[in-house]
Amino acid sequence: MSQVSHSVDQKAHASQMSHKWRTLLLLSLAELLGMAVWFSASAVVPALTEAWQLTDSGRAWLTMSVQIGFVAGALGSAVFNLADRIPSRWFLTTTSFLAALSTALIPLVAHNLPTALILRFLTGAFLAGVYPVGMKIMATWTQKDRGLGIGLLVGALTIGSAAPHLLNAFGGVQTWQPVLYLAALLAAIGGLIAALFVHEGPYRTHTPPFNWKLVGQILRRREVVLANLGYLGHMWELYAMWAWIPVFLLASFQTTGTKAMWASVAAFAVIAIGGLGSLLAGQLADRFGRTTITSVAMLISGGCSLGIGLLYGRHPLLLVAISLVWGLTVVADSAQFSAAVSELSDKEYVGTALTLQTSLGFLLTLFTIRLIPSLESAVGWRFAFAILALGPAVGIWAMWRLRQLPVAVRLANGRK
Repeated sequence: MSQVSHSVDQKAHASQMSHKWRTLLLLSLAELLGMAVWFSASAVVPALTEAWQLTDSGRAWLTMSVQIGFVAGALGSAVFNLADRIPSRWFLTTTSFLAALSTALIPLVAHNLPTALILRFLTGAFLAGVYPVGMKIMATWTQKDRGLGIGLLVGALTIGSAAPHLLNAFGGVQTWQPVLYLAALLAAIGGLIAALFVHEGPYRTHTPPFNWKLVGQILRRREVVLANLGYLGHMWELYAMWAWIPVFLLASFQTTGTKAMWASVAAFAVIAIGGLGSLLAGQLADRFGRTTITSVAMLISGGCSLGIGLLYGRHPLLLVAISLVWGLTVVADSAQFSAAVSELSDKEYVGTALTLQTSLGFLLTLFTIRLIPSLESAVGWRFAFAILALGPAVGIWAMWRLRQLPVAVRLANGRK
């Protein structure tokens, strides 16, 4: 009887795995569309600056409010283990719809910055149910190819985050309302796809009981702390770059007489190319090791952050070329830190561990997002981005330390 039961289980597993990549591609599409609202307001900062007479502080808060909302939502989810206690499919679907609604309300009811900031905060809080939960679902489908799987997901997130800049380019820099409406529509479609086609895979675990002490237990594990420290170094650089590279490119293009539309196109390309970087890094990390590939990516991106400002006001093609290298590498390592935490954490609490990781990372981004415009005012664009190189330096050190631990053999099936 047990042999028959085992055979049935094997057939059920094989049947489920036959739909693996179709499900994962649809999950990535849902993530791409759902995350389109993240930078929807940031993408139209020039138009909003003119319409609402925004200061440097106001422009920064348009992005920071989303980050704060995400941190609040993610910390709440982590403390109450929501990512492991609520069915992932419906958690992802519901939060995608709510993020779409809060974005669509900005052009409908927000006529000033304070109202927009409240709605952007809510958008970030709802997105805490989209990004980490999507990673958890991906982890239930992958084992040996987890780096590739989560890399695919983060690549989709990256393209989704870049999408508003492309919408802005074709919608006109001065016409900001359609950009937000379109981003909200994309997020709603993403939620619909999740509801209809996305479900957890065969490697899911049972729903654990609520345990408010879990966060402390996770933070006391040295290997997880080092993986998170690497992630924090990466996040120190990433979102400040994503938030301000469009403004940097626009300012540089204006000094050379290049049309503003091309700055939006370039910003889309620079951020979106990170999707390819995430996918390539996922394949390479599964083959050569997580600590190796993350360190290489941080070395290159950190170098770009040190040197990109020296090209300010130079020929647009040269500036875009280096910016594309930065965009390719600045997010390439992101998925591998998440994959590492999923491999080093207890399986039944992977969702909570990933949510905690992202909440800490996004909390750190608040500082660097606000720091860059202050540095730009003080030293100009030539040197404003250089401070971001500190993050990759710390991240490389953390990966070196993690690599030395015996438990590192759990990474990428023994490939450190």
